[in-house]
Amino acid sequence: MTADSSGPPALLRVKRKNQLVCAAILAGWAVVQYAVVGSVHWGVLLVQLGWSATFVVLGWLVGAGRIPLRSSGVWTGLVSLVAGLVLIHLTGGPDSPYFPMLAALPLTLATFSPDTRLPTVVASGAMLVAVMVLDVMAGMAPGKMLLQLLCFSMLSVVGVLGAQTYQRMREAEKSAQQERLVAQQERLDALEQLAESERRRVRAERERAEVERLVLVGQLAAGVAHEVNNPLAFVKSNLGFIEQELLREGEPLDRAELREVLSETRQGVLRIQQIVADLRRFSREEDRDKAEQGLVEDAVREAKRLASVRLRSLGELSSEVPSGMPPVRLGQRQLVQVLVNLLLNAADAVEMAVPARRAHIVVRVGRADGAVRLEVEDNGSGIPPEVASRLFEPFFTTKPPGKGTGLGLALCREYVRRAGGTLTGENRSEGGARFVLTLPVVAELASAA
Repeated sequence: MTADSSGPPALLRVKRKNQLVCAAILAGWAVVQYAVVGSVHWGVLLVQLGWSATFVVLGWLVGAGRIPLRSSGVWTGLVSLVAGLVLIHLTGGPDSPYFPMLAALPLTLATFSPDTRLPTVVASGAMLVAVMVLDVMAGMAPGKMLLQLLCFSMLSVVGVLGAQTYQRMREAEKSAQQERLVAQQERLDALEQLAESERRRVRAERERAEVERLVLVGQLAAGVAHEVNNPLAFVKSNLGFIEQELLREGEPLDRAELREVLSETRQGVLRIQQIVADLRRFSREEDRDKAEQGLVEDAVREAKRLASVRLRSLGELSSEVPSGMPPVRLGQRQLVQVLVNLLLNAADAVEMAVPARRAHIVVRVGRADGAVRLEVEDNGSGIPPEVASRLFEPFFTTKPPGKGTGLGLALCREYVRRAGGTLTGENRSEGGARFVLTLPVVAELASAA
């Protein structure tokens, strides 16, 4: 069985249904005719029932794929034409009440076989030949016969044009549907590419943020050795003293002095432990699904501890943080990272200032309209005019090679912008620079407060 003879199952079912519907109409026509006329013309009845049965057989053959779809309409037209001619011949030739059926044959085939013009063309030609034969057999005048043939020809042309128009409309509809499918697929591909680009952008930004945070850790680590060595020195000294006291014989131990030494040793160990814990917490990846809000007081305290390993040798770091500050709409880790970055930038600014001076860096926190305002001030040389416009530009830095990536302030502003806040830099009238960070408070807790 070829693909053309079988065809799509849905189309085969439609063709078969058309044949069976026609068979039912023909059978019903015979019954109605008998009821109306009241008498039976057995020849006519046999033709009608045979016509109906032939349609049933054609329907089964088409549904089973035994007849090619493109030629099924031709068979339908030929069967209808033969049956119609026999009916007309049995009932009076051109004067038969069934004679108009010949005119309807091309139109009927155009309706039931719109996908191809072949059945309509074949049936139209056969119908004209049959009309001419019947007219000749009935002795019709040539003029009247010519007029009749012209009328039937016009109906045939209408049937052929109707089939052709429907076929073109179907092809245009299929083409439009194909174009819609192609356009839809292109849109889906474009959306997928956009989503992939967004995923890559988020991944690149995440990696960039991690690199910058690790760079900060590296900068902080430069002061860790000095910060750890101080408590480590007196821990080592105290342990040596305790060892000497325990090894000395004949003299009683001074328990009060030992307790004091142990207390100092414990404080030194706790200081080292705190430094290591701060660095570990700052450098590790945290859970991204936690609520994106931060506590300003805790963030300032942690940022001061982290930055102190770098600032302790440069000068003074102080803070003015009122109690009871509401949570802000920026994650705790990112808030700490922003503050540490600003503090380290302040330390670098003071360190590079000419003439040299002792650092005085201040962190101030206050309330604004629906927001919290944080200021980081230093007493360095300030922001040069040629640098001010590029201050938050990615990869732009005034630091010497190896001391910065140029991403710190750009990432800080991006974090703050996404939280709905602002980050700006300006020069102080008394000298030095001031960075102003404004963050909106968490709505639920702010309204409750």
